[in-house]
Amino acid sequence: MMSMPTGFNDEQKQFLQGFAMGSDVARAVKGLPILSGSAADTVGEIIRLGVPTVERTSLSGRPDLMAQDRAIAEGKTLCKEELAKRDKDPLAMWDEIQANAQAGVFPKNTDMFLYKYSGLFHVAPAQNSFMCRLRFAGGVLPSWQFRGVADLAERLGTGTADLTTRANLQIRELPASSAADVIMTLTDLGIINRGAGADNIRNITAGPTSGIDPDELIDVLPLARALHHEIINRRELFGLPRKFNIAFDGGGRVASLDDTNDIGFRAVLMREAHADDQIPAGVYFSVTLGGITGHGDFARPTGVLVRPDECVAVARAILQVFIEHGDRTDRSKARLKYLLDSWGFERFLEEVEKVLGSPLRRAALDRCERPDVEDRWGHVGFHPQRQPGRFYVGVVLPVGRLTVAQVRGLAEISERFGSGTIRLTVWQNLLISDIAESNIPQVREAIEALGLESRASSPRAGLVACTGNRGCKFAAADTKGNALQLADYLEERIDLDSPINIHVTGCHNSCAQHYIGDIGLEATKVQVGDDLVEGYHLCVGGGWGAEQGIGRRLLDSIPFPSIPPIIERLLRHYLDDRIGAEESFAAFVRRSDLETLRSAATGQFQVA
Repeated sequence: MMSMPTGFNDEQKQFLQGFAMGSDVARAVKGLPILSGSAADTVGEIIRLGVPTVERTSLSGRPDLMAQDRAIAEGKTLCKEELAKRDKDPLAMWDEIQANAQAGVFPKNTDMFLYKYSGLFHVAPAQNSFMCRLRFAGGVLPSWQFRGVADLAERLGTGTADLTTRANLQIRELPASSAADVIMTLTDLGIINRGAGADNIRNITAGPTSGIDPDELIDVLPLARALHHEIINRRELFGLPRKFNIAFDGGGRVASLDDTNDIGFRAVLMREAHADDQIPAGVYFSVTLGGITGHGDFARPTGVLVRPDECVAVARAILQVFIEHGDRTDRSKARLKYLLDSWGFERFLEEVEKVLGSPLRRAALDRCERPDVEDRWGHVGFHPQRQPGRFYVGVVLPVGRLTVAQVRGLAEISERFGSGTIRLTVWQNLLISDIAESNIPQVREAIEALGLESRASSPRAGLVACTGNRGCKFAAADTKGNALQLADYLEERIDLDSPINIHVTGCHNSCAQHYIGDIGLEATKVQVGDDLVEGYHLCVGGGWGAEQGIGRRLLDSIPFPSIPPIIERLLRHYLDDRIGAEESFAAFVRRSDLETLRSAATGQFQVA
């Protein structure tokens, strides 16, 4: 290091050496000459190899920036989003957000991306407005917060709120002038949407019946809440290479779709200790990694078991490894799945153990038990709770959209007949809990008075749709509008004894997770004569949990007007040829060859 002038004590010399080293690291990263002579080799080594996390953090305070530094030092080129985060701290834009709101202007260029860190999405050209995405730990919120969202949507938006496939809410069509007001109002309501978009950890999901489920192994809402607050209170957990999803599943009747997440914590039961590894009996979480069904992958088991009190620390360690080593040059390869594909699971877990400072607990999954109690339609209709004499109701919300009058009506039902708790689900509907059995007829009547329903046999019960081209620039069709037309068509023509999941997504990003639906529709433009019209690719046989599977492509580029009769014929074929009412649609189509299904769907099927 540089020689220190005489006259300084040891503490002062140490400070000056650290200052010089920090300056040289910054200059070396930017390609500027190093000023402190013999420090060059040391600085070069730091940039080339990296240094332990604690030291990197002490140099910059931003692990994401240090990861960028390492990529640059290796001669790589950062993608534009990484350059935007490097140029401007997206969590320190409050003055700019206020100024733009006062001027009534939307963000431009990469600032559109940075605004997403505050949950604000400028969705032009689909709409010249903001969409605001919220976040709720485990998807649960009190009725007064739910009503507050309605008030905000009415005052600043167009009077509707959308439920998403991450048990979340969105408010749409917000003007440029509303940006600061939206954030302040949400904060007043106790809703913190920091990091709700862009390269961050999205809202933590959990089984919607957590705490009220008669069969669950463990109530996971406290864990979702703990991790939620861990994330929003730690600056180093923002600025990941790409978005990140985490879910807890407590083993109850209603799935959280943990196997579609980057990290899944799935409750399992170890009934007795084993002498070979001394794992005590009890409830653990099996950790799965790398789920991203839009890219055709479910989360894969790691063989790692964690106690409930270890979940937050393990999640943080996994995130830290991803932050440090995820791809910051190619957005298409920046999700956790691709780091796992590149490294392999064993190397990744070794890095996690280094961060934790202790080995992870390993056990073969066949030694763990998980009761098979999942009810695919436990999120629709009335169901008994673990609390004696109490029921919850799953309300069907067509394609997840509610008017503010319906939001307020549901909030009132939850207060009058329940405990004032709203539970959002990944199926774009919600549950109201803690209803006395004697009040079920009144609750059903009140729900229907709002123009909603709770019947599980309705085609609408299994309908999921993303925003579509009315609110997303990537979508090739009006998915919500098409989905409702499809539901109307099917309700008039076919009776279902159990609902079918139909997922309608606007593009290959698969926000509606079309690959895991019984029937999945992916929007595309279709050439009809001289025109390009809205249409869909159709896949069948997707599933999750015990029926986990990626749907198979059945038909390509079908104009939407042809889709409803195609699905009607496909469903009639299923109802006529299934092996009893207990055979699910997914099981039926998986044992059927595609050519037979294709013939049935297009009306060319011949009965022998």
